[in-house]
Amino acid sequence: MQSIMHHLRFSALLTSLLYATGILASQDPNDVSVLIKEAARANNESLLWGPYKPNLYFGVRPRIANSLAAGLMWAKVDDFGTVQQNFRHTCEQNEGMAGYGWDEYDIRKGGRETIHDAGNTLDLTIDFIKVPGGQHGGSWGFRVKGVPREDGSPDQPVSVVFYTTLEGLGQLGVDMDTVSEGAPLEGDLRFNGYSSELGDFTIDVTDGPSSNEYFEVNRPSDESKPLGHGLVSSATMPQQHLWQAKGILFTQMKGEVDEAIKELGPDNPPHPAQLFTIKHAPGDGNVHLVQKVFKGPFEFDVLFSSGSAPKPLTSETITEELKDASLSFSERHKEVLAPKAPFDLDDEFSTFSRAMLSNLVGGIGFFHGDDVVDRSGSPAYDEENEGFWEETAEARAAAQPVMEGAKDLFTCVPSRPFFPRGFLWDEGFHLMPVMEYDSDLALEIIKSWFHLMDEDGWIAREQILGQEARSKVPAEFTVQYPHYANPPTLFMALEAFMDKAKSNKSVQSESLDNNDPAESLRSATLRNPELANGYLRSFYPLMKRHYSWYRSTQRGDIKSYDREAFSSKEGYRWRGRSVQHILTSGIDDYPRPQPPHPGELHVDLISWMGMMTRTLRRIAEYLGEVEDAEEFAYYENAITRNIDDLHWDEKEQTFCDATIDEYEESVHVCHKGYISIFPFLTGMLGPDSPHLKAVLDLINDPEELWSDYGIRSLSKKDQYYGTEENYWRSPVWMPINYLVLKNLYVSRISLHAAFFHIMLTLAFLQDTALVSGPHQEQAREMYSKLRKNLVENIFREWKSTGFAWEQYNPETGKGQRTQHFTGWTSLVVNVMSMPDLPESKQTSHDEL
Repeated sequence: MQSIMHHLRFSALLTSLLYATGILASQDPNDVSVLIKEAARANNESLLWGPYKPNLYFGVRPRIANSLAAGLMWAKVDDFGTVQQNFRHTCEQNEGMAGYGWDEYDIRKGGRETIHDAGNTLDLTIDFIKVPGGQHGGSWGFRVKGVPREDGSPDQPVSVVFYTTLEGLGQLGVDMDTVSEGAPLEGDLRFNGYSSELGDFTIDVTDGPSSNEYFEVNRPSDESKPLGHGLVSSATMPQQHLWQAKGILFTQMKGEVDEAIKELGPDNPPHPAQLFTIKHAPGDGNVHLVQKVFKGPFEFDVLFSSGSAPKPLTSETITEELKDASLSFSERHKEVLAPKAPFDLDDEFSTFSRAMLSNLVGGIGFFHGDDVVDRSGSPAYDEENEGFWEETAEARAAAQPVMEGAKDLFTCVPSRPFFPRGFLWDEGFHLMPVMEYDSDLALEIIKSWFHLMDEDGWIAREQILGQEARSKVPAEFTVQYPHYANPPTLFMALEAFMDKAKSNKSVQSESLDNNDPAESLRSATLRNPELANGYLRSFYPLMKRHYSWYRSTQRGDIKSYDREAFSSKEGYRWRGRSVQHILTSGIDDYPRPQPPHPGELHVDLISWMGMMTRTLRRIAEYLGEVEDAEEFAYYENAITRNIDDLHWDEKEQTFCDATIDEYEESVHVCHKGYISIFPFLTGMLGPDSPHLKAVLDLINDPEELWSDYGIRSLSKKDQYYGTEENYWRSPVWMPINYLVLKNLYVSRISLHAAFFHIMLTLAFLQDTALVSGPHQEQAREMYSKLRKNLVENIFREWKSTGFAWEQYNPETGKGQRTQHFTGWTSLVVNVMSMPDLPESKQTSHDEL
């Protein structure tokens, strides 16, 4: 009865919210199809604006193609030789940063980003807020504060450039009432704009508080160039160049530098702060630069006001909304992702958790553009002949890829400086923390990915959309191939949604009582069965098409080699294999059978297919698709049986890839590590499996996979451990460690407790059966130690370096490879929020 009452209260609140925003006016609130449609519209409005250009230190755009964009650039300007290299714009590795990112950020409200720019001896704080209202996604604004670092000069000159561009049809120009002809700025500046998607709008760039000191030095000649409180340059440029704001800035500054040298001579330059400036030329155009040169600390606001909003945005509104956003974020984080023991005793872990979650969500981007696809369909791509990797290399070299699109994608990114684009196998892991904090945001991202699917069911594993995205990728890696797969982790995220939908645990939350629209929208689909059903049903055909594509394109050969297995069909191998790599597997250089053979079968892929099948079976059951559910259950059983029949090696006591030897016999090639524990990682290893003990022992052995900093990717005993590029041949990776922890947790729950609470725990346990007997205590000990080791090491490296890292050294714990890897390394947030399992404690109702 209590759950029913919560549901009714939520439905009423959602309906009230839709009416309050004007969305449901004149509609029948009892019409379920209307409810689904208009809830989607409310969600889109809430998510329209954001810092959706994660490749930039700060860049704002809407989820609209060819629209408005804005961003920041800055540099300390006290030395002629370093100005150009010190101008910050795009996130870069090893650029003199002592750390940067979001301290707190809620995608529906806003938050705070801090940038510790050691190279410019400047600490920058950017507060970004969103204010709903009107018909065009509301208004937004941000406040920029700069403070010299301890090793910098207290009155150092800093040049800050705000820019805004408008792609497509529309108008954007300086409000000439806010500037004086021929004179620099002396107060606030306003832009007036219009586009069909955004309607009328204004952008105000404020002068800032009276404490601001603007840099003023006249040239040593009769002709001076006062900087005032800012310079504005307006221009019209080809749309395809508008993303190159830094290049536009440098082109402008070069013109002014050349003019100064011509006027004053090369031996008599003005101060760098005055030399490296833009030409003051306000007006209309599709690109506008606003340059302010400050002396010492500074602050100013940028305010975007939608013409359809009830009132314009002001600096006072920013101040008020920042407090609300911070409080709302802290309360939501505490409710759903607060660190649990032993990490609840130190506030620093809570700060760390909030920052990691904020950087993951603050790294969400909206991408639009064409991509490069090889549609040649060469027979070599079937990889059916011995020596196939040479044939495929020749086919790729001869192919003529085509540009396809334009396409849109709303996605998290693995790393803002190094991988600012969408990656299919990363995304499912990204969505695990997001699903806890804002389930409807996670569903929106999954929807965006599924909309990229072609008619065959293929989704490109790497999404490099448009020129801006391609500028970060070497040319040889830009082409996508329609026969290449990637781990289907979006189904892992969908299974997490099913867990939450079936358990309905979130219904017990009282947070809806605060009438906060953002809070309501975060979990609207979970709290309303009609919305959940509508969402899943709308994409169910795409899920099945995607699944069928995997089954048809990645199938392995069982029959030709007289392999004995329960099913003659359920065997799989990755296409895209080379001698040293299977990039498509995501575990690039992990040792595989040598030489490659068309008869290979890969244990990680069949495990992923099992997880994918289980998820579809559960969704079919949820939707009442009985025949589909029976079909998927049949496949699931066959895959489970074949994992044992095709991949378990009795002598090595581990799961192994299979290949064909020189005698045309099927043999196992065993490299103990991540690949060999994949049936466990994907929940395909049942409680009655005689292999579970061996898997746990392998993970727990310090001479094999266990380290003080997490589970190694390859056994220390393997001949390839730490060799060659050593990408997946020893380092500790967070996503796999997360899966280890998740399944260790399931493995230690007692049979009695599970039976007693089975109706409440089906969701979290993902329909997997439970382990009883001697393995429970071993799993508990491994879980507790691994959780502690992982969290403490990632936290330690974050604190000492200012960054999360792509991977961690198994011998020292040091973060390595890509810095600011706040994609799947942010799974540490989920790990901290997992229950602690003391030795004497029985599994409680709350833990389940």
